[in-house]
Amino acid sequence: MNQSLLLWPLVAQVVLVIVLFIRLGQVKDRARATGAVDLVVTALDNDAWPDEVRQVANNIRNQFQVPVLFFVLVLALFAHGSADVFALVLAWLFVASRVAHSYIHIGSNYVPNRTRAFKLSLLFVAGLTALLIRALIA
Repeated sequence: MNQSLLLWPLVAQVVLVIVLFIRLGQVKDRARATGAVDLVVTALDNDAWPDEVRQVANNIRNQFQVPVLFFVLVLALFAHGSADVFALVLAWLFVASRVAHSYIHIGSNYVPNRTRAFKLSLLFVAGLTALLIRALIA
């Protein structure tokens, strides 16, 4: 398998974060335009933004938690030359689960569904971890 194929899910995860930052800008602009926010207060307190803004911002914050492990694992597998079809499938499944998590989080924000998407992403990270351990032992 071409090792560089494993970098595409990493790129997709980065694109997801960029899209979320664009969305955050949109909801902040709308909050400012409608006067729904006190800019003096929000300068010191991000929790002073309206719920819609905080919802997107919280999701972005989530993208720098478990996904950081994903980045490390993908880059470690790539650097070790251990990218295989299993790693590629797990990596794409991770990204799909993060897209689902973001969609739920900035949409309905129904916590049971969001939790399921989170648990799936964690399962895929665990699988990537197992693949890296296998590669390091071999």
